[in-house]
Amino acid sequence: MIKFAFSFLVLIFTFNFTFAEGTTKSNDSETFNPTETAMHHVKDSHQFEIWGDDVTLYLPVILWTDNGLVLFSSKEFKGNDDGEVVVEKKGMRFIKFHEKIYYANTKKNASGEYITESSQIVHLDDQHHPINKAPWDFSITKNIFSMWLSLGILLVVFISAARYYKSKSYTGVPKGVAAVVEPLIVFVRDEIAIPNIGEKKYKKYMPYLLTVFFFIWLNNVMGLIPFFPFGANLTGNIAVTFTLAVITFIITNISGNKNYWKHIFWTPGVPVPMKLFLAPIEVIGIFTKPFSLMVRLFANITAGHIIIISLVSLIFIFKSYFVAPVSIIAVVFISVIEILVTALQAYIFTTLSALYFGMATEDNHEEH
Repeated sequence: MIKFAFSFLVLIFTFNFTFAEGTTKSNDSETFNPTETAMHHVKDSHQFEIWGDDVTLYLPVILWTDNGLVLFSSKEFKGNDDGEVVVEKKGMRFIKFHEKIYYANTKKNASGEYITESSQIVHLDDQHHPINKAPWDFSITKNIFSMWLSLGILLVVFISAARYYKSKSYTGVPKGVAAVVEPLIVFVRDEIAIPNIGEKKYKKYMPYLLTVFFFIWLNNVMGLIPFFPFGANLTGNIAVTFTLAVITFIITNISGNKNYWKHIFWTPGVPVPMKLFLAPIEVIGIFTKPFSLMVRLFANITAGHIIIISLVSLIFIFKSYFVAPVSIIAVVFISVIEILVTALQAYIFTTLSALYFGMATEDNHEEH
């Protein structure tokens, strides 16, 4: 435990030093903006800043354009994210604005068609959002890289555990990787799946529940580790949480039996006027359940990152070294809480998913 605490403190101080290094450089030319800094650290990116701006890993840009497939390194944007650097490929011009790639010098005309307007590289609307035409973007970003890395780690871990169980060295007592994952698998089965779905029906949902539990937990933890190849805010990305929630939504409604749909459209045991009143509420509930899953995971993970960045920012807002000890102590305290949150959010998402599956498959008078 002492070794773990020491290692964690080293990570935190390393993160703060790197953060301070980059911030000091930016302050030489402009006023420190804590909001912009926090959003920069939680949003997706086309590069890994391994050590500030000095050591950077640029990820590949993959675009499907009007002239077919275009591949190049994000290094060609020279770190610019304001649409000021134009990259020319296959006779087309591209810019990067707030980590999204657009065609340069394009805008819609009165009829809604995109035209080339050479007088201005980036066209913005009243809310300062680009209205340039955008290609289909299949680029490898930090979040994509982190997602595939986490999937690779999970495959290695569970394939290794499965091979151990099949080997002759397995004597009934798990060892190595198997000793770590078996208690977690048993926990998901005995404390999440069976109580919420039922002992007769839980098995077919276990692959998904285990996958979503370990995927969310691992990526939550990876997001807290402040150096390459970790640090991506994958589970704080609304597109990722939306996808996970949609999968739960699809499984729930495909699994729904006659009793489930009857409770939604014609609630038993209540007067007819009340049935008519409850039906639209129950229909809305079909969509609010996955919506709450999506927002809860996204908001909690993103909020944790923003709080940590905001606490570090206090040093540069007050421009005083006397604030640094208080800021660092607060960061360590919040980071410890965030370690608990990583597992808690995985548990909540998995438990609620199992609960929805149980509601969809429950028979009359069936008890879990």
